[in-house]
Amino acid sequence: MRRVASGLTALATVVAMAACSPGTSPDPPRAAIPQGPEYLVFYTQGGQRQAQEAVERAGGATLANDAKLGYLTATGGGGRFVENVGADGSVVGVSPDRSIGFAEPDAARRTGGAKGRTAAFPDAGALTRSGSGEPLAGRQWDMRMIGADRANAKAPGSKQVLVGVIDTGVDGKHPDIAPNFNRELSRNFVTDKPKDETGETLDGPCEVSSCKDPVDEDDDGHGTHVASTIAAPINGIGIAGVAPGVQIVNIRAGQDSGFFFLKPSLDALTYAGDIGVDVVNMSYYVDPWLFNCTNNKADSRKEQLEQAGIITGMQRALDYARQRGVTLISALGNGSTDLGHPKVDKESPGYPVGEKKDRQVDNSCVNVPAESAGVISVAGLGPSGRKAIYSDYGVEQADVSAPGGDALDGKGAKATRSILGAAPEHVLRAAGRIDAKGEPKGADVVKDCKGGTCAYYQYLDGTSMAAPHATGVAAILISRFGKPGKGGLELAPATVEDLLYKTATPKACPVPREYVYKAYGQDITQVCEGDEADNGFFGHGVVDAWKAATVEP
Repeated sequence: MRRVASGLTALATVVAMAACSPGTSPDPPRAAIPQGPEYLVFYTQGGQRQAQEAVERAGGATLANDAKLGYLTATGGGGRFVENVGADGSVVGVSPDRSIGFAEPDAARRTGGAKGRTAAFPDAGALTRSGSGEPLAGRQWDMRMIGADRANAKAPGSKQVLVGVIDTGVDGKHPDIAPNFNRELSRNFVTDKPKDETGETLDGPCEVSSCKDPVDEDDDGHGTHVASTIAAPINGIGIAGVAPGVQIVNIRAGQDSGFFFLKPSLDALTYAGDIGVDVVNMSYYVDPWLFNCTNNKADSRKEQLEQAGIITGMQRALDYARQRGVTLISALGNGSTDLGHPKVDKESPGYPVGEKKDRQVDNSCVNVPAESAGVISVAGLGPSGRKAIYSDYGVEQADVSAPGGDALDGKGAKATRSILGAAPEHVLRAAGRIDAKGEPKGADVVKDCKGGTCAYYQYLDGTSMAAPHATGVAAILISRFGKPGKGGLELAPATVEDLLYKTATPKACPVPREYVYKAYGQDITQVCEGDEADNGFFGHGVVDAWKAATVEP
């Protein structure tokens, strides 16, 4: 998850955002609209008109109405605008239409680097080209752990299955993604924002005049890595994904810098439901609140209303997509936290920079979308099979587990214990990870060439890397058991979830249950609750591509 490591940001104009959002009513004449910040005002069922009146009484104006998810886009100024609107009985949440989250930084990115990108790991060791499968299959311990290396031949997945990657974008031109990339259906719901509100560099200079990147571009690299784990094709170069035969649809909701807006996340999920996507991968959380609380005494009323808007808005969007056949899969998080017993949140609000405060939290506060209803959340594992040191956990929160990488799972730190996935060449150049001749500068980056075409790959850790393994297994199950529907195969999300749990390999808590991780010169103790069938470290078990490829109906 991007607590995997970057952040969501950028503010698109209302007109641009409305144009991207199906079901949005026309904007009123701009001359009649007062100037001020813009907000998403979520109203109760049947409460649209009353909410509009509340906006007007507070001195604001309604810019658009999204009837599908039940919210107004409104503008208003004054220090008490949010509180005044939120006091009306028809209003359940008011969130700024600004960057309010970020692609969860993966654990590897914690080592720093340009824009938080991964630094090289020492003593990574050298692996050679594999004697079977794709050229870099020998480096894919993750695929062997879940049996995907065997499943690739038996059940590679159907081209009728659409997998939506809601992330920072996907490099659709990458040689190990292009054959499975659906450019026609892909969409970008964000506009690059060069600087934040304080004038600090955010996304950096726009690459195109409109500041809206093409649908086949990823200037962060996170979404490309995720997409390749799901569906890198078997094409004689690089790696193979869990389901190398399915299609990838880029449904971008994250900024170049890694931050995510609430509005693009809502638009992305709505779009996924409208076009018939079968399963989406969400390796991020919606911020600025790591834990969203609606009644935390440490927060102002304005902050409480913002968090209520995030919880309500995302749940409505998730429900909308799931009701239309979209299976929802999320990274669990990289905070090493028992989500069933959270105590302190030191990361919120994460945007703008400098706004963080320490606050006490409890289990009434939730991470979104990992703890939202109807979402399958995935914990991360290291190559030894242990829960990764960084992975969040919780007996109610961890649904399944999958390889996420753990560079510290063993003696010293090694990049090859992380997950190898596709990386955009221009991102690696910008981060200083390849030299002027295109050669990798460290063991965390791998180059593979075929017939004069070269492609790049990068090792990353994080539950962001674990989730796409589960998404790939779900795609195999939909390919096998889905029934012909409008434009493709259809399988109810509840059925996909049942099959995912049924085919997972149960894994019991470690003994003793208080497991001690030794890292960074300190001992980190985490307690596993639950039984072998369902526990806080591994959920219902480790996802298994081979079982998914062979299980009887």
